[in-house]
Amino acid sequence: MQDKPKSQNSESRNEGEGNRTAAREYNKAQQEFVKSGKVDEKARAAERALSGDEKPELRRAEVIGKSHNHGEDPAVRRKG
Repeated sequence: MQDKPKSQNSESRNEGEGNRTAAREYNKAQQEFVKSGKVDEKARAAERALSGDEKPELRRAEVIGKSHNHGEDPAVRRKG
């Protein structure tokens, strides 16, 4: 017997790139963060981290992150 495909509800559906549900949740979280009034506080903390003892560790993390970059898609052309 052939199994019938399981029906997918909106919560478990794979939306792939352009995931609207994730985008909506991210935007909501960002709006809530701005409304919390902690933006300036977090910006000052980040500035202190970049100029203080954490700078070398943050730079290493940046290099590691950039090492995962696969470069630009050659099919993408930017207006210059």
